[in-house]
Amino acid sequence: MNQNINELSAKELIQRYRTHECSPVEVVQAVMDRMNHCEPKVQAVWWRDDEAALRAAHASQARWLRNEPVGALDGVPVTLKENIATRGVPVPLGSGATELVDATEDAPAAARLKEAGAIIVGKTTMPDFGFLGAAPSSFHPLTRNPWDLSRNTGGSSSGAGAAAAAGYGPLHLGTDIGGSIRIPASFCGVFGFKPSQGRVPVFPPAAARVIGPMTRTVDDAALAMQVICRPDVRDYSSLPFENINWQDLARFPHGVRIGLWIDPWTSWTVDSEVHEAVMRAAQLFRAAGAKVETLSDWVTPEMRTGLIHFFTMRCRVDLASLPPERAALAAPYIHNAAQFAADLSPEDTFRAFSRLQELRAATVEATQKFDYVLSPVSPVLPFAADAINSGGEPLKDAHFTSVFNQSEQPAASICCGFSSSGLPIGLQIAGRRFDDLGVLQMAKFFESTRMGATDHWPLH
Repeated sequence: MNQNINELSAKELIQRYRTHECSPVEVVQAVMDRMNHCEPKVQAVWWRDDEAALRAAHASQARWLRNEPVGALDGVPVTLKENIATRGVPVPLGSGATELVDATEDAPAAARLKEAGAIIVGKTTMPDFGFLGAAPSSFHPLTRNPWDLSRNTGGSSSGAGAAAAAGYGPLHLGTDIGGSIRIPASFCGVFGFKPSQGRVPVFPPAAARVIGPMTRTVDDAALAMQVICRPDVRDYSSLPFENINWQDLARFPHGVRIGLWIDPWTSWTVDSEVHEAVMRAAQLFRAAGAKVETLSDWVTPEMRTGLIHFFTMRCRVDLASLPPERAALAAPYIHNAAQFAADLSPEDTFRAFSRLQELRAATVEATQKFDYVLSPVSPVLPFAADAINSGGEPLKDAHFTSVFNQSEQPAASICCGFSSSGLPIGLQIAGRRFDDLGVLQMAKFFESTRMGATDHWPLH
């Protein structure tokens, strides 16, 4: 496949910068040209400062000419989801209800990227307050899937997934509280990694919320993790820093115990093409000597109810904290969630929290006998671009992903094939808590073994 320089991986860019085969200025300009070409259709980026990006690229180029890179990502273009604050840029949270006030400091991940020499070329979109696994927002034009502009990107890291698929440079950061990295990675055919809770410092800290990379390759995600997992005292809940060799990705799954979780105890079933793609992926692990065993669903209706009650109440509290004239500007789905929560009693809210604890315990218990768990990311193919979900049962779209936020386990989405209509399908690989490197290693194995996944990209 012939690649333009905006599509080169971060790993390839660093190699070329080192040998002076291309420059950060050329690459950043190519990324901006690509955005100019695609953005009228895709609408993945809501904020850009091209002049600042080019100034940073010239400074990086000068360092490379002196063979004095400042860090592991010097000159590499990155985008950040809009809720990852950067100093001097507002944080709209995808909602027209948010007052646009410039952030006074960089979030930890943004600070680490800048320290490593990465060049921020844009901030990417999200739905209101990250509430959806879909793209619609009351603040942004509708972000669309580059593979099929009539289809959804998933959410809430909607713009990040679309930007990665469309070729807006190699590195993109998203956030994930119930599948918000993995669902758009699945829908957009890219790699998305949700680390263990606390592995990447977050400010302000929040239960179940993590920051992770969205890339076209596993190598690039590992390179990003090397940088963004550096410590930051502002996150009082983060894990102690561990000097992990993130580049140590070579591992064969022979003898690895894998649980295959694919059939939910629900009124709905996984779409047939998704089911088939995940089964084919499991067979690749089995053929490599992994011990693959079916894993029964452990998520009860009461646990699902707890998730719904907890997050709709959070939505109600967030909306109530805004002046009424601003709250009125939020998307209808936010108001609907807040209205639903109005009927919940204090006892309902406490029980919701207790059920989240039950879900956490059940997830750890169900998966503990396995080294890794394979499952679909989404049980459905990308749905209509303007839809807020796939319809049907609440939490259907996040059934396979949200459990690993509650249990704080690392999980990744990697493309495992395409539907007959050309839409990407994501395989989720989850591991035990703290085994972030192991999840990346299993993803790297699958990436090197799969056939016909992402040997081409959209909008060419």
